[in-house]
Amino acid sequence: MKEMLKKLVAQNSAQDNSYIELRYHKRQSNSFMAQRGRVDVANHSLVEGVGVRAMIDGAWGFAATARVDETSILRAIEQARHNALTIVAGRGKKVAHLQKGKMAVVDWTGPGFAELLAMPIADKLGAVINFERQLAKSSKALHTARCRYNELLEEKIIVTSDGAAASARIALPEFSMSAIAEKDGERATSSRGAGVSGGWTCLYNHPALDNMVEETARTAVDLLSAKHPEGGKKTVILAPAVVGLLCHEAIGHTVEADFVKTGSVAQGKIGTSVASKLVTMADTGCETIAGYAVGNIPFDDEGVETETTTIIKDGVLVSYLHNRESAAEFGVAPTGNARAWLFNDEPLIRMRNTFLQPGTSKLTDMISEIDDGYLVEGAGSGQADSNGEFMFGTGYVWQIKDGKKTELLREATLSGIAFDVLQTVDAVSSEFRWDLGTGYCGKGQPAKVDAGGPYIRCKMNVGGRQG
Repeated sequence: MKEMLKKLVAQNSAQDNSYIELRYHKRQSNSFMAQRGRVDVANHSLVEGVGVRAMIDGAWGFAATARVDETSILRAIEQARHNALTIVAGRGKKVAHLQKGKMAVVDWTGPGFAELLAMPIADKLGAVINFERQLAKSSKALHTARCRYNELLEEKIIVTSDGAAASARIALPEFSMSAIAEKDGERATSSRGAGVSGGWTCLYNHPALDNMVEETARTAVDLLSAKHPEGGKKTVILAPAVVGLLCHEAIGHTVEADFVKTGSVAQGKIGTSVASKLVTMADTGCETIAGYAVGNIPFDDEGVETETTTIIKDGVLVSYLHNRESAAEFGVAPTGNARAWLFNDEPLIRMRNTFLQPGTSKLTDMISEIDDGYLVEGAGSGQADSNGEFMFGTGYVWQIKDGKKTELLREATLSGIAFDVLQTVDAVSSEFRWDLGTGYCGKGQPAKVDAGGPYIRCKMNVGGRQG
């Protein structure tokens, strides 16, 4: 397939010195959920095709085909070229150009791909049903137990007329479980999960799944009798999952160059202090800190090799996230952040693995130095705007009183302005974990991403009520 794509690119870019990009993508997916000792939901899909982008006189044209024979791909190339010429005729001027990056020429197979592909579906189903049964039997107070497993097996080939010719095979399994406890009409929910870029063995070695059955059940039951936190501006310690949520939703999107151009809070702030000096934040396609990250990709969907992009260094904003077009506009190198969900989607600027660098503090010391505050765990959903203002839900928090973690509390909300919150960070732990591997980012199209970090101590608004 790659040799055919290389031939087609060479033939069709030479005629008028246009830019041609071909992206072959095959995805196999399996998803199933177990409940009440049986599989309730089981889905399988296979999607395959080629996306084509052409740039002529500074204008983009895009087309795609679900047929992967030479004739169909040639037809899609001609359609993409026609679309680009139509835009040129309508605008009459150049609207874009591309920054040359380090173009990938690798053939890469990610860890666990062969293992996951070869493993029988029945074995995966059996393991998930077994976990669900364990969870259901773990407490008489449980009303509902669910376990869900999803996997994506990705194969991509990217060939461009300016040097990229690379392929990748990536396995993306994920597992999650949830429990609903009930007593006297009151219900409480707890969930745990993890995703990886790797195989079955890698997934079930993920530290987020340590004692997952016991912890999921215990938390749901304990939350039945838990009070709500007291609201107000509080000193809080954010667990890695919550740090990851903050990094991705409230900061990461504001530094994507397309959002920067439309006026995000990060616009014009390169070289300025936006956080405590203890804060260094990055986005990477080649995680090397703790293993298990789900957003590992050797190259992006424009064929640019991925690397680690430092966004904030010692509190100073130093970089945005770019594709080749935005990098040219800003006069910098592309960062390998162009990603497309399916072959018939155009690449957008997206995050990969977004995180805060670990520090030197110990969690126990961070807790001991708080007279009145919270340890925030159980990251839930959240939202943020282009100003970095956010509101996140959390399943539960722990009260900290006089330097000790004491009472479990339920259903807190966190809010603030991200850069203002980061300015208050006064401790960053040496412990680190990727902890959002079951999530998907939405920005017109989905993207498989991860996020995480150390524990951080800061100040923010905590919403709650007595009860």
